[in-house]
Amino acid sequence: MADKKRALVTGLSGFTGHYVEAELKSAGYDVHGIDARAAEGKPRCHEVDLGDALKLQQVVSDIRPHVVVHLAAVAFVGHGDSNAFYHANLLGTRNLLAALDALDVSPECVLLASSANVYGNTVGGVLDEEARPNPANDYAVSKLAMEYMAGIWMNRLPIVISRPFNYTGVGQSENFLIPKIVDHFDRRAEVIELGNLDVWRDFSDVRAVAEAYRRLIEVRPAGQIVNVCSGVTHSLREVISMAEKLTGHQIKVQVNPAFVRKNEVRSLCGDPARLRSLIGPWQTPAFEETLRWMLR
Repeated sequence: MADKKRALVTGLSGFTGHYVEAELKSAGYDVHGIDARAAEGKPRCHEVDLGDALKLQQVVSDIRPHVVVHLAAVAFVGHGDSNAFYHANLLGTRNLLAALDALDVSPECVLLASSANVYGNTVGGVLDEEARPNPANDYAVSKLAMEYMAGIWMNRLPIVISRPFNYTGVGQSENFLIPKIVDHFDRRAEVIELGNLDVWRDFSDVRAVAEAYRRLIEVRPAGQIVNVCSGVTHSLREVISMAEKLTGHQIKVQVNPAFVRKNEVRSLCGDPARLRSLIGPWQTPAFEETLRWMLR
């Protein structure tokens, strides 16, 4: 165990944290976690609120991580408390960076998970990291503010910022679109309410995202912002068709006007060129395979 590098994953008991933990363990890391909730069956996961700067600093000092993957965040865009986005995503991240900066030996790499939501939804096409941010909600604003705040620490910590586009997989909350669709097919529901079916989005598999994070902390491109995306889009109409094909179940789609965003961009796709230039060949599974894995 002493020969292993120590990895600290915030949000370890969350959806993405589960897969990042498995990815890092398979690569030989000694994985420790921080989460706002106690994680049953995870003795190396410390229950710490990122808002508690003193306790956070003590735990970080005890772990002395070689690498950090910061996933902890309020991530559901429809979360009812707008202030929670800023407390967790901005101030919590600042407390973490301060705790890491206070270490006698700095980590080799600190990966901060931001979001492609910072690009907004008013400019379509293929978006690379030079696309101008245009956040459209408090979640996206809090993530962009986190990126700007992290810039203060760039000369003291080896920070990499990832901007993942949509990704999904087994275990994601049904608050999110693809798990909602999967749940309706699993239950053989007759009807599902959705928004605009003719929007095209870039979907990745959470397992591929976890792999990308692991490879990024190994190549350590400090100071870089990196899209994590497939570069391939699918419409919601296609997703429904794939699920019908995989399950043999037909479902009636009702468009709920409350789910339709005004001026919604028809197609949003990420450009993964920078990611691949940094970590080498990388591919997310075909979306139909991800959907097959999720449908039980």
